[in-house]
Amino acid sequence: MIKKDLRIVYLGTPKISAIVLEKLIANGYNIVALVSQADKPQGRKMILMATETKKVAEKYNIPVFQPAKLRDDYAFLYDLKPDIILTMAYGQIIPKVVLDIPTCSPLNLHGSLLPKYRGASPIQAALLNGDKVTGITLMEMVEKMDAGRMFYKKEINISEDDNYETLSLKLADLAYETFDEGIQDVVDGVNKGEEQDENLVSFTKKIKSEDSQITFRENTDEIVNKVRAFYPDPGTFFVYQNVKYKLGKVKKVKNIHNSTPGLIQNYDKNGFFIETADGVVSIEQIQKPGKNMMDFKSFFNGNQNLFKKSEII
Repeated sequence: MIKKDLRIVYLGTPKISAIVLEKLIANGYNIVALVSQADKPQGRKMILMATETKKVAEKYNIPVFQPAKLRDDYAFLYDLKPDIILTMAYGQIIPKVVLDIPTCSPLNLHGSLLPKYRGASPIQAALLNGDKVTGITLMEMVEKMDAGRMFYKKEINISEDDNYETLSLKLADLAYETFDEGIQDVVDGVNKGEEQDENLVSFTKKIKSEDSQITFRENTDEIVNKVRAFYPDPGTFFVYQNVKYKLGKVKKVKNIHNSTPGLIQNYDKNGFFIETADGVVSIEQIQKPGKNMMDFKSFFNGNQNLFKKSEII
């Protein structure tokens, strides 16, 4: 079967998944339906907002299904007669009864070079660990999480300036390319897939709100990478005088011996420098409660007496 004749049911929810979905549609793939997580209230007024993938599907008049629990509500999939069920950051475990529905192998676009970083947060894990390379794996979905055969991979370099937001955009483009280049051989049976080496498997964890706090007792690289991994959501923060200050970007300045973690080395128009467990970081972007994220120069102009040199945070 020609790849663009395939009846594809697409499962995905956040922005990275929406980008892939729109690329598939724009390039002529036959997306017969979207399955997304439920819409959620957002913002201060908690207004119910459509998921990012739903916005794309509705733009192209593609049917949308949002079961609260797919394992309990999947009968609609039989009527769709999918050749392929394709997931990209859906957010629910896919039950075996659903995996058995499509005529071809159920497929997933996973945001790492498997078997490294199975689980819910592979992109954040790569940034947290300071990796220089990551990628996308087109893989078979099986009952065990991210354990199926690997059909096709593509790599991408991670720059020092990448955070979750920028790396996700790059990986969204890469995910479409991975699927587009790899799917025909999978459908034709030319690519039988490669089993994952269980000795090389590593796992990621679901990101929790408590992971967001920065303490300057951490090492410099840990702080920098955490800010990168969690920007813009859920974000990172430190607490000073019972007030949370969010961080948008921090930079490693230098390593020092006998540092005093949390000590403010400098807070003036020349920069905001804080000692860590093994060095010094520069606060490049910071946000005060109720305000927007600012570059440090703009922040300092309006908050010149907020922090003082030699204080400990």
